[in-house]
This record gives sequence, C-alpha cells and structure tokens, in this order.
Amino acid sequence: MWSMPRIHPLPRHKDGLVPGDIHVDAVARYLYHIEEGGTAMRYGVAIARGKLYEPGTYTIKRKVRWPHWQPTQNMIDRDPELYSDIADGMEPGPENALGSRALYLFVGDRDTYLRIHGTPYPRSIGGRASSGCVRMVMAHINDLYPNVEIGSTAFLYSAEDSVTPRS
Repeated sequence: MWSMPRIHPLPRHKDGLVPGDIHVDAVARYLYHIEEGGTAMRYGVAIARGKLYEPGTYTIKRKVRWPHWQPTQNMIDRDPELYSDIADGMEPGPENALGSRALYLFVGDRDTYLRIHGTPYPRSIGGRASSGCVRMVMAHINDLYPNVEIGSTAFLYSAEDSVTPRS
C-alpha cells in the first residue's frame, strides 16, 4: 500500500542539493523533490524491472497533462504479448500507462523515452514494474507536477549510489 507524501528534512552532508531537483532512490523506491529550506517531499515510486532501470542524470524538458502513450519498438520486441495490441498507442485517460501526468527525461536534446509518470496500477508502487520509467500514484504525480519546472534535473541513482543510508 502506498503512503501519503511527506516532508523530510535532508541530511546536512548532502551539499549541493538544488531546490526543484528530483532524486530517485532505487533501493528504498522513493522520489525526493527538493524544496527551499532544507526539506524535500518524498513520494513512493516503482522503478524499472530487471536491467531496464537506467541510473543517470536527466533534464526535464517537457511536461504533459493527460499524455498520449505509445510503447517503443524495443518494448514491443521484448514483450509482444503485452504490447502488440496497443502498438499504435493509448489515448489519454485513467487507463493510459502514463496516467494523468508525465515528466519527460532528456539527455541534452535527446528524448530518452524515460518518464516520471502516474500509473493506473498503484499496487506496483514500491516494486520493480516498469519498462524503464519511474511510476507514481496518480494523486502523487498530480501533486508533484505543478511544482516541477522545465529545466529541472532528475537524478536516478543506482543501488550503489543510493541516497538512503545502508547498514
């Protein structure tokens, strides 16, 4: 079960955190949206299954309310039973795979086809479920969306570079 987003104080040793940026912890499966004053909003997320998760530093260059979605050719080739019937895409709506809002991740001017987006499958939150994207509960992406500026940076950490302490 997903939980309500919460404001969290940030550790003092995390110098260089920029208000407005997003940090995704691959181990704890949380997204942190950095705020002014040393806090962050924390949201539960699902990340990509298997080796499809792509840690890296991305720029949010596009935001869309009620996006259209179309599986990539790689997705169709990898999982034809899941995607062949919807190869032409899905119109916006509550059953759309990108949900109600999407933040588009770029490297330079190249669209990576990775997104931070809502999902019609809230039970996937906390797990590894997507084909590369970061999934959020619809209410959470709706809350986050207006607070993210075009040009913000999204850091998707690998398990080795996780932002949470490990024992």
